[in-house]
Amino acid sequence: MTTVARVTTITARSTTSFEDAAREGVARANKTLRNVSGAWVKEQKMEVSGGAITAWQVTLEVTFVLDD
Repeated sequence: MTTVARVTTITARSTTSFEDAAREGVARANKTLRNVSGAWVKEQKMEVSGGAITAWQVTLEVTFVLDD
């Protein structure tokens, strides 16, 4: 049996943390994509206002297995 997967890039933002942004991104991808099997953080970015961090953003590469 051969498995074929695809990778898609998504960006998620949180006002709490990088971990929360990643968690929300994977949860959202799982609503739209079937067979999500993994994700890795490609990029992290923070938004800053007045010297304070106001948001955390991650760019995720999400892997999902294609249906037969």
